[in-house]
Amino acid sequence: MAFDAILFDCDGVLVDSEIIYGAVEQLFLSRLGLTYDHATYRTRFTGLDPRAYVREVQAIYAREIGTPFPDGFFDDMNTEIEARLDTDLQAIPGIDRLLAGLNGKTKAVASSSQLDRLHRKLAKTKLARHFGSHVYSGEQVAMGKPAPDLFLFAARQLGVGPSNCLVIEDSANGVKAGVSAGMTVWGFTGGGHSHARHETDLLEAGAAQVFPSHETIAAALRQH
Repeated sequence: MAFDAILFDCDGVLVDSEIIYGAVEQLFLSRLGLTYDHATYRTRFTGLDPRAYVREVQAIYAREIGTPFPDGFFDDMNTEIEARLDTDLQAIPGIDRLLAGLNGKTKAVASSSQLDRLHRKLAKTKLARHFGSHVYSGEQVAMGKPAPDLFLFAARQLGVGPSNCLVIEDSANGVKAGVSAGMTVWGFTGGGHSHARHETDLLEAGAAQVFPSHETIAAALRQH
Protein backbone atom coordinates (compact mmCIF):
# COMPACT_ATOMS: atom_id res chain seq x y z
CA MET A 1 0.00 0.00 0.00
CA ALA A 2 1.02 3.64 -0.44
CA PHE A 3 1.49 5.39 2.90
CA ASP A 4 0.17 8.92 3.37
CA ALA A 5 2.63 9.72 6.17
CA ILE A 6 5.78 8.30 7.74
CA LEU A 7 6.42 8.66 11.47
CA PHE A 8 10.04 8.29 12.55
CA ASP A 9 11.23 7.45 16.02
CA CYS A 10 14.33 9.53 16.79
CA ASP A 11 16.75 7.67 19.07
CA GLY A 12 18.25 4.72 17.23
CA VAL A 13 16.45 5.58 13.97
CA LEU A 14 17.42 9.14 13.11
CA VAL A 15 20.33 9.63 15.50
CA ASP A 16 22.71 7.08 16.99
CA SER A 17 21.90 7.99 20.57
CA GLU A 18 20.62 4.71 21.98
CA ILE A 19 24.17 3.39 22.28
CA ILE A 20 24.98 6.49 24.37
CA TYR A 21 21.88 6.19 26.54
CA GLY A 22 22.44 2.48 27.08
CA ALA A 23 26.10 2.78 28.04
CA VAL A 24 25.43 5.52 30.60
CA GLU A 25 22.24 4.00 31.98
CA GLN A 26 23.76 0.54 32.41
CA LEU A 27 26.79 2.07 34.14
CA PHE A 28 24.62 4.02 36.57
CA LEU A 29 22.29 1.09 37.24
CA SER A 30 25.28 -1.16 37.97
CA ARG A 31 26.27 1.29 40.71
CA LEU A 32 22.86 0.57 42.28
CA GLY A 33 23.49 -3.15 42.10
CA LEU A 34 21.24 -3.66 39.05
CA THR A 35 23.18 -5.33 36.23
CA TYR A 36 21.95 -6.50 32.82
CA ASP A 37 23.57 -7.92 29.73
CA HIS A 38 23.28 -5.74 26.63
CA ALA A 39 20.46 -7.63 24.92
CA THR A 40 18.33 -7.97 28.06
CA TYR A 41 18.66 -4.29 28.86
CA ARG A 42 17.75 -3.28 25.31
CA THR A 43 14.71 -5.53 25.18
CA ARG A 44 13.40 -4.37 28.53
CA PHE A 45 14.08 -0.65 28.56
CA THR A 46 14.77 0.77 25.08
CA GLY A 47 11.97 2.95 23.76
CA LEU A 48 10.20 3.47 27.06
CA ASP A 49 8.77 6.88 27.80
CA PRO A 50 11.12 8.56 30.34
CA ARG A 51 8.35 8.58 32.96
CA ALA A 52 7.81 4.86 32.49
CA TYR A 53 11.58 4.26 32.65
CA VAL A 54 11.84 6.01 36.01
CA ARG A 55 8.90 4.04 37.41
CA GLU A 56 10.32 0.75 36.13
CA VAL A 57 13.80 1.33 37.56
CA GLN A 58 12.43 2.39 40.93
CA ALA A 59 10.11 -0.63 41.06
CA ILE A 60 12.94 -3.05 40.23
CA TYR A 61 15.20 -1.38 42.80
CA ALA A 62 12.52 -1.69 45.47
CA ARG A 63 12.07 -5.41 44.73
CA GLU A 64 15.72 -6.37 44.35
CA ILE A 65 17.59 -3.98 46.65
CA GLY A 66 14.96 -2.73 49.07
CA THR A 67 16.77 0.28 50.47
CA PRO A 68 15.62 3.89 49.93
CA PHE A 69 16.22 4.98 46.34
CA PRO A 70 19.19 7.38 46.19
CA ASP A 71 18.37 11.07 45.86
CA GLY A 72 19.57 12.76 42.69
CA PHE A 73 20.21 9.49 40.83
CA PHE A 74 18.33 10.35 37.65
CA ASP A 75 19.58 13.95 37.65
CA ASP A 76 23.17 12.74 37.79
CA MET A 77 22.55 10.14 35.10
CA ASN A 78 20.92 12.68 32.80
CA THR A 79 23.78 15.13 33.29
CA GLU A 80 26.21 12.48 32.08
CA ILE A 81 23.96 11.61 29.14
CA GLU A 82 23.77 15.26 28.09
CA ALA A 83 27.56 15.54 28.18
CA ARG A 84 27.94 12.44 26.02
CA LEU A 85 25.31 13.61 23.54
CA ASP A 86 27.11 16.94 23.18
CA THR A 87 30.40 15.25 22.28
CA ASP A 88 29.49 11.94 20.62
CA LEU A 89 26.09 12.18 18.91
CA GLN A 90 25.91 11.46 15.18
CA ALA A 91 23.16 10.84 12.66
CA ILE A 92 22.49 7.23 11.68
CA PRO A 93 24.30 6.49 8.39
CA GLY A 94 22.04 6.94 5.38
CA ILE A 95 19.24 8.81 7.13
CA ASP A 96 19.90 12.22 5.57
CA ARG A 97 19.76 10.72 2.08
CA LEU A 98 16.58 8.78 2.91
CA LEU A 99 14.83 11.89 4.25
CA ALA A 100 15.99 14.02 1.31
CA GLY A 101 14.47 11.43 -1.01
CA LEU A 102 11.15 11.85 0.79
CA ASN A 103 11.01 15.56 -0.03
CA GLY A 104 7.33 16.51 -0.25
CA LYS A 105 6.23 13.37 1.60
CA THR A 106 4.28 13.95 4.81
CA LYS A 107 6.49 12.92 7.72
CA ALA A 108 7.08 13.60 11.39
CA VAL A 109 9.24 12.68 14.35
CA ALA A 110 7.42 10.88 17.19
CA SER A 111 9.87 10.23 20.01
CA SER A 112 9.86 9.43 23.71
CA SER A 113 12.61 12.02 24.20
CA GLN A 114 11.91 15.22 26.11
CA LEU A 115 10.98 17.90 23.60
CA ASP A 116 13.90 20.25 24.26
CA ARG A 117 16.42 17.40 24.07
CA LEU A 118 14.74 16.13 20.92
CA HIS A 119 15.11 19.48 19.18
CA ARG A 120 18.77 19.70 20.23
CA LYS A 121 19.54 16.27 18.81
CA LEU A 122 17.88 17.05 15.50
CA ALA A 123 19.67 20.41 15.29
CA LYS A 124 23.07 18.94 16.17
CA THR A 125 22.77 16.28 13.44
CA LYS A 126 21.29 18.75 10.92
CA LEU A 127 18.14 16.67 10.47
CA ALA A 128 15.65 19.23 11.79
CA ARG A 129 15.16 20.78 8.34
CA HIS A 130 13.45 17.61 7.09
CA PHE A 131 10.55 17.84 9.57
CA GLY A 132 9.71 21.51 10.04
CA SER A 133 7.25 21.86 12.92
CA HIS A 134 6.26 18.20 12.89
CA VAL A 135 8.40 17.07 15.83
CA TYR A 136 6.43 15.43 18.65
CA SER A 137 7.42 14.17 22.08
CA GLY A 138 5.98 11.76 24.60
CA GLU A 139 5.76 14.79 26.91
CA GLN A 140 2.81 15.97 24.84
CA VAL A 141 0.56 13.00 25.61
CA ALA A 142 -0.77 11.36 28.75
CA MET A 143 0.86 7.97 28.16
CA GLY A 144 4.14 7.43 26.33
CA LYS A 145 5.35 4.37 24.47
CA PRO A 146 4.46 1.48 24.55
CA ALA A 147 1.00 3.12 24.68
CA PRO A 148 -0.24 4.33 21.26
CA ASP A 149 -0.96 7.92 22.34
CA LEU A 150 2.09 9.60 20.80
CA PHE A 151 1.69 8.07 17.37
CA LEU A 152 -2.03 8.86 17.35
CA PHE A 153 -1.26 12.44 18.40
CA ALA A 154 1.30 12.83 15.59
CA ALA A 155 -1.14 11.44 13.03
CA ARG A 156 -3.80 13.93 14.13
CA GLN A 157 -1.34 16.82 13.76
CA LEU A 158 -0.59 15.63 10.23
CA GLY A 159 -4.25 15.12 9.39
CA VAL A 160 -3.67 11.49 8.39
CA GLY A 161 -5.59 8.43 9.52
CA PRO A 162 -3.64 5.84 11.55
CA SER A 163 -4.15 3.07 9.00
CA ASN A 164 -2.41 5.21 6.38
CA CYS A 165 0.68 5.82 8.51
CA LEU A 166 3.99 3.97 8.43
CA VAL A 167 6.09 3.95 11.61
CA ILE A 168 9.87 3.36 11.60
CA GLU A 169 10.97 2.04 15.01
CA ASP A 170 14.05 0.43 16.53
CA SER A 171 12.59 -0.74 19.85
CA ALA A 172 10.07 -3.39 20.84
CA ASN A 173 8.27 -0.82 23.00
CA GLY A 174 8.00 1.55 20.04
CA VAL A 175 6.80 -1.21 17.73
CA LYS A 176 4.09 -2.12 20.24
CA ALA A 177 3.00 1.52 20.36
CA GLY A 178 2.71 1.75 16.58
CA VAL A 179 0.84 -1.53 16.28
CA SER A 180 -1.55 -0.48 19.06
CA ALA A 181 -2.18 2.74 17.14
CA GLY A 182 -3.34 0.72 14.14
CA MET A 183 -0.34 1.65 12.00
CA THR A 184 2.04 -0.38 9.86
CA VAL A 185 5.39 -0.65 11.64
CA TRP A 186 8.76 -1.36 10.07
CA GLY A 187 11.57 -2.30 12.42
CA PHE A 188 15.08 -0.89 12.09
CA THR A 189 18.29 -2.54 13.33
CA GLY A 190 20.92 -0.21 11.84
CA GLY A 191 21.83 1.69 15.02
CA GLY A 192 24.99 1.17 17.01
CA HIS A 193 23.01 -0.41 19.85
CA SER A 194 21.73 -3.34 17.78
CA HIS A 195 22.16 -6.81 19.30
CA ALA A 196 21.74 -10.47 18.35
CA ARG A 197 18.05 -10.64 19.27
CA HIS A 198 17.15 -7.23 17.88
CA GLU A 199 15.36 -8.38 14.73
CA THR A 200 13.57 -11.16 16.61
CA ASP A 201 12.41 -8.75 19.32
CA LEU A 202 10.97 -6.35 16.76
CA LEU A 203 9.17 -9.07 14.82
CA GLU A 204 7.74 -10.56 18.01
CA ALA A 205 6.50 -7.09 19.02
CA GLY A 206 4.56 -6.88 15.75
CA ALA A 207 6.82 -5.28 13.14
CA ALA A 208 5.65 -6.14 9.62
CA GLN A 209 9.24 -6.15 8.33
CA VAL A 210 12.68 -5.40 9.74
CA PHE A 211 15.43 -3.54 7.87
CA PRO A 212 19.18 -3.40 8.64
CA SER A 213 19.87 -0.01 7.03
CA HIS A 214 18.23 3.13 5.72
CA GLU A 215 19.26 2.16 2.20
CA THR A 216 17.08 -0.95 2.43
CA ILE A 217 14.18 1.12 3.82
CA ALA A 218 14.52 3.54 0.89
CA ALA A 219 14.41 0.63 -1.55
CA ALA A 220 11.29 -0.78 0.11
CA LEU A 221 9.56 2.61 0.08
CA ARG A 222 10.09 2.83 -3.67
CA GLN A 223 7.88 -0.25 -3.96
CA HIS A 224 4.99 1.44 -2.09
